[in-house]
Amino acid sequence: MDIPLHYFDEYIGDRLYAALDNPFAHFAAESGSTATFKNVSSLAAAIDLSSTSAAVDSVTRLVGSVPGLSSLGRDSIVRQALSLYGITYVGIFLLYFSVATFSYYAIFDHRMEQHPRFLKNQVRKEIAFSLEAFPMLDLLTLPWFVGDVRGWSMLYDTIEEGPFGKQGGALPWLYMAFSAAFFLWFTDFCIYWVHRWLHIPFLYKRLHKPHHKWIIPTPFASHAFHPVDGYLQSVPYHMACYMFPIHKYMFIGLFSFVNLWSIFIHDSDMLCDHPLEHYINGPAHHTLHHLYFTCNYGQYFTWADKAFSSFRVPAKGDDPLVAVLAGLDQKKREQEKEQATAVVVPPEMKRIDSGLGSEVEPESPSSSSSSTASGHSSANSSDREQSVEEAAGKEGAQRRRRSTRASMAAAVVAPELDTSVTPTRPVRREGLRARK
Repeated sequence: MDIPLHYFDEYIGDRLYAALDNPFAHFAAESGSTATFKNVSSLAAAIDLSSTSAAVDSVTRLVGSVPGLSSLGRDSIVRQALSLYGITYVGIFLLYFSVATFSYYAIFDHRMEQHPRFLKNQVRKEIAFSLEAFPMLDLLTLPWFVGDVRGWSMLYDTIEEGPFGKQGGALPWLYMAFSAAFFLWFTDFCIYWVHRWLHIPFLYKRLHKPHHKWIIPTPFASHAFHPVDGYLQSVPYHMACYMFPIHKYMFIGLFSFVNLWSIFIHDSDMLCDHPLEHYINGPAHHTLHHLYFTCNYGQYFTWADKAFSSFRVPAKGDDPLVAVLAGLDQKKREQEKEQATAVVVPPEMKRIDSGLGSEVEPESPSSSSSSTASGHSSANSSDREQSVEEAAGKEGAQRRRRSTRASMAAAVVAPELDTSVTPTRPVRREGLRARK
């Protein structure tokens, strides 16, 4: 971590700390106080309690005599701790939001949000939980980074300073490759057991359960855990550089990869039947871990889960997207069934007198609007109205034919009737024929 700290001090830190002077320092300068306080007794002796104003003045001079941050050099452990805390917090903040946001919008299948076990406003809750964990998580990891900067770890700067560096040739580079592979193997083995121990009921309820709140996780769930839980799973990464030599740039790259991998395996993807699923513990394996809790504890590889009987191979039937698609298909079938079994209600009919007999006409558009408002389409309504009009026309024609036959029958019977009787309305045509 001394590499990012060096660039921070070079471009930001020196100017920042120069501006962070003690605002009470001028009180100490005016009084000429140069006292330093090594213990509680000297501090108590410097406070004048003869009066209230004297006590306020003495306390002000004491505070003013405290060195400001501008007096801290680059080698000060206080300044290094403050700088490393800020660098770590800003770094994890930027990495989390940049990579998790990209993965959420570019890789994560948003249909998963319709899964019955996907929580309401889950993404917002995951982000809020992560932001709550960052401050304490960075504080817990700070001693490891301070030790790195102060030379207490086995990190080395150049090839010549590392193993086999003085011999030259290919050996130093081969060791760098070996250190990277050993780092992944060592941390994966340690995290397997840390993760599995966190599932012991006593620890699970107090530390690890908040992370398993996300049954169907999104990339934003990668850092949504209890800060102590996150710290315990990060300890193997910090231990590695204290146990065997690692190049500083190699360690920064590996540490960044760790965080990227943690985000990557939380996208709920379930790619199955590929040749690496028996060797690499990817998103499909970790999705199964969130679904079933007792399998696939590893971080990168599957060998530890296989060796200790906790491996579960991803299968298409385990994919939570299958349940989502089945639910959507069931909902679609129910909607189609409701439409197919809907009762068609014809428009209301009423009878009118046209002079030639009773005819039937369909209800007016204003009164039939209630039936269209019941959920039927306008195309079906127009078809029904047309069929009703045709039926009404046929019925009217039949009634007119019956009326005509009745008139003809009356004309035949009319000569036999008494001429003094006024002919009825149905024999109107016969009367007109008689006048002619």
